[in-house]
Amino acid sequence: MTILQGDNLELLKTIKSSSVDLIYMDPPFFTQKTQKLSSKDNITYSFEDTWASIEDYKCFLHNRLIECKRVLKDSGSIFVHCDKTANHHIRLVLDDIFGADMFQNEIIWNYKRWSNSKKGLLNNHQNIYFYSKTKKFKFKTIYTEYSSTTNLDQILVERRRDSNSKTTYKLDDNGDYILSKEKIGVPLSDVWNIPFLNPKARERVGYPTQKPILLLEQIIRIATDENDVVLDPFCGSGTTLVASKILNRNYIGIDLAEEAISITKQRLETIIKTSSNLLKKGIAAYKTKTEEEENILKLLNAKVVQRNKGIDGFLPQHFQDKPIPIKIQKKNEDLNDSILLLQNAIKSKNLKFGIVIKTHTDNLLFESEVLSKNILVISHFELMIEKWLNNK
Repeated sequence: MTILQGDNLELLKTIKSSSVDLIYMDPPFFTQKTQKLSSKDNITYSFEDTWASIEDYKCFLHNRLIECKRVLKDSGSIFVHCDKTANHHIRLVLDDIFGADMFQNEIIWNYKRWSNSKKGLLNNHQNIYFYSKTKKFKFKTIYTEYSSTTNLDQILVERRRDSNSKTTYKLDDNGDYILSKEKIGVPLSDVWNIPFLNPKARERVGYPTQKPILLLEQIIRIATDENDVVLDPFCGSGTTLVASKILNRNYIGIDLAEEAISITKQRLETIIKTSSNLLKKGIAAYKTKTEEEENILKLLNAKVVQRNKGIDGFLPQHFQDKPIPIKIQKKNEDLNDSILLLQNAIKSKNLKFGIVIKTHTDNLLFESEVLSKNILVISHFELMIEKWLNNK
């Protein structure tokens, strides 16, 4: 377990050749900015990511990657984190040093962030290049759950290709399906949906470019065994080292900044890891609308709101500069309950108007379509048809 402060190029030269199992590096991205952020304790962490030219930046990486290759075992791999700023340059440098034939994967780390600060598509991913030192690299397959759209009854039957190269199910001599071997899931793909650390995450320490432990754990599981050596030459806030400690790996961390070394040591003494409800429960668990409710909202071209008692959606247009919420009457609600829930939501969000969609009859004494100045009650078309037929 080693943490070193100083120029990583010089310190890499002190590490024994062929002694490291995995290198993860999150170098500067060529943003041409000073990366700066403050912690909850108002401690400011920063590092320079400004360069005279792209050639200067590439030379910086090239020299360090040469040393990284030297210290890797033949069974070792390197994962290099980058974004769209200079990823095409970094890929060529990696090809030059490790060889294009040692490129294994481009991992897309996909996450949700919301910002409208610039023109163009929202940046919601970063890249991680996975190269091995040789073809004998260590790799552990991680299996994930089948998609909800997968027909499990079909994949449990073996298949074959007929003379027309069409895939068909295998049958035995009696014409019965031949069942396949036990299925253990789908191998992990190169697109990883791991949440970005939100500003309130307990794990966040205020260091710029801090990555989630969950991301590093997945990389470490793929490429190492327990007690293997993991090296991070740009360890920053120490996430790689924390993930290594959690997974019982040995680690070496290097950083130029004294404050980075300090926060890394603090995190290793008291490990705090933010769990992800999204990963535990899956996206489907966050969908609280029934298919019928979603269909009603689609007819109105409304934006769906999940996990909110008083609001099920918003109309696409605003009125008097305010969004218009929609509440759909639930099967277990009388109309008064639905109206009260919407009124409370309107008040708490400082809105003006709202719409309640009545879905069933109840024992209310009134039948007025407008019950207050700011809430419009309309009947769902199925209820209107039913009422019309009953009056015939």
